Amino acid sequence: MSSDLIRLSAAELGAAIARGETCAVDAATAYLDRIGEVDGDINAFLHVDREAALAQARAVDERRAAGEEPGPLAGVPIAHKDVFTTEDMPTTAASKMLEGWLPPYDATVTARLRKAGLVILGKTNMDEFAMGSSTENSAYGVTRNPWDTDRIPGGSSGGSSAAVAAFEAPLATGTDTGGSIRQPAAVCGLVGAKPTYGSSSRYGLIAFASSLDTPGPFARNVLDAALLHEAFSGHDPRDSTSIDAPVPPVADAARRADVAGLRVGVVKQFAGEGYQPGVLQRFQESVELLESLGAKVVEVSCPSFDTALAAYYLIAPSEASSNLARFDAMRYGLRAGDDGTRSAEEVMALTRAEGFGPEVKRRIILGTYALSSGYYDAYYGSAQQVRTLIKRDFEAAFANVDVLVSPTTPTTAFPLGERSDDPMAMYLADLCTIPTNLAGNAALSVPCGLAPEDGLPVGLQIMAPALADDRTYRVGAAVEAALRDRSGGALLAGSPYAV
Repeated sequence: MSSDLIRLSAAELGAAIARGETCAVDAATAYLDRIGEVDGDINAFLHVDREAALAQARAVDERRAAGEEPGPLAGVPIAHKDVFTTEDMPTTAASKMLEGWLPPYDATVTARLRKAGLVILGKTNMDEFAMGSSTENSAYGVTRNPWDTDRIPGGSSGGSSAAVAAFEAPLATGTDTGGSIRQPAAVCGLVGAKPTYGSSSRYGLIAFASSLDTPGPFARNVLDAALLHEAFSGHDPRDSTSIDAPVPPVADAARRADVAGLRVGVVKQFAGEGYQPGVLQRFQESVELLESLGAKVVEVSCPSFDTALAAYYLIAPSEASSNLARFDAMRYGLRAGDDGTRSAEEVMALTRAEGFGPEVKRRIILGTYALSSGYYDAYYGSAQQVRTLIKRDFEAAFANVDVLVSPTTPTTAFPLGERSDDPMAMYLADLCTIPTNLAGNAALSVPCGLAPEDGLPVGLQIMAPALADDRTYRVGAAVEAALRDRSGGALLAGSPYAV
């Protein structure tokens, strides 16, 4: 019975609970048992609270029994990235700096998950303070890719992607600052979305780069991702960057799954040297598939995209330098060296040295330098000018096409440790995803097959204008349906951790 439940999609499981064919407690139990079976190999979760999850599930069942209709995902379990505050579970951002911290409030995303009746199984591993592309920067150990446990699951939301790919949860939350949902989704064979910036609330999200951070969903299919997207998105007056606009009809778009007449632009800059041949092969096949489904495909040039990586790695560390200044050993979190003989400045320095990992320190130093007197205009100011050029390239492209497409990542999942000592090689994992974050647009990654040389998943990225998220789901669902018809099954069926 447990195996049958975890095979269901989130939409199917929610419908089965609504019809009384199963109950939320049974669903939660099935996934909690699965976590107990396999997470020792994967390390997707940092914290699991079995009793709290079962209590949430019982509350959903009681509401159903009382005649309430909580929603399409009520009773469905979910894994929650450990960067969102949760008043009933620790929130650490995978850092020693916040080890054991129990927040006094829920993030807006957390609160909306609870309101929708989703059952939070636990908090997932991540790169420390969301800084990384491999989940190797966690203070609590690496997370492993269920397709090959010697490879990375992507980052920074690698715990969430691995949990869904290993069938430890049907859904998960993540945050996307430079590709931290789409990249792990791609390398784990999942659907992952970066909503329009400001359309999902950052309130209660431990900040990395405030002008870039965007909460979004992970799922095993496009409709499930769309339902989760709708469940936690929408205007939030507590977030000063929140957009006061309706959530785009992404679930309806996912059900439509039709690209006939759509204009699809292939980004010229996202191909060539540095791209794995198998990734380009599957991408080209996806483009041909879209044409066969009735889309009109044209090549689009966005020359400023070539400078996006450099601009991002000035803007994001600069904002991180500012945001992480709050961890000063005085108010909350770790405090080191406070033996009564040291000054506040010495305690702060010792705490930050002990509490932050190497990648976080690297980005703080880089960002502080870029913001320093005499260098601000040359570095941070110039990067913001490039950001404007990237936005203009998107605007010009979307004047002629409805969506843009590219590979999500230049390569499939790389081996653990391969890029640990080469930050530039690590940063290149986000080459295709960063421009969308800088512009604030919507984007989605959907599986488009396995690379022939290594048998690992490849992602197709679909980009759309701000608040046109529904276009990405419409195209993604069409590709998903066509590939399913051709292959006769789901992509995850090829994973060693498939059930």
